Amino acid sequence: MAEETIKIICRNRKAYFEYAIDSFFEAGLVLQGTEVKALREGRASIDDAYARFRDGELFLYNAKISPYSHAPMESHDSTRPRKLLLHRWELKRLLGKVQERGFTLIPLRLYFKNKNAKIEIALARGKKKVDKRETIRRREEQRELERARKRRR
Repeated sequence: MAEETIKIICRNRKAYFEYAIDSFFEAGLVLQGTEVKALREGRASIDDAYARFRDGELFLYNAKISPYSHAPMESHDSTRPRKLLLHRWELKRLLGKVQERGFTLIPLRLYFKNKNAKIEIALARGKKKVDKRETIRRREEQRELERARKRRR
């Protein structure tokens, strides 16, 4: 089997702090030509993005793909909704969880897998303020342990 090459374009770093992640899904993206070229230049941001169902299909909102530098003036709209491509059974499962249990769909990273643009979306639940404080406390403890180890060496 051929080896897969992955080139990460951007990550949503604050997602792990803001949300409790339940499960991950890999989805394809329906893009225009200038969007793909802009992604190859690394001109994207998914920090404020989210996924939502519309007419039984999954769309990505607020993902910013800046215009391609060598494109003519009538380039793509940078924050337009983009359709996500998943298997039908994955869509049904996600729709059920989002409707029933109060989950939300957030993108974690945008990347090229071989030559196709992919996005990793997560089924997540928003953290409460108490949970965020717990995350900060754990992170601080981890840093203190690392500092102590360095001092001992």
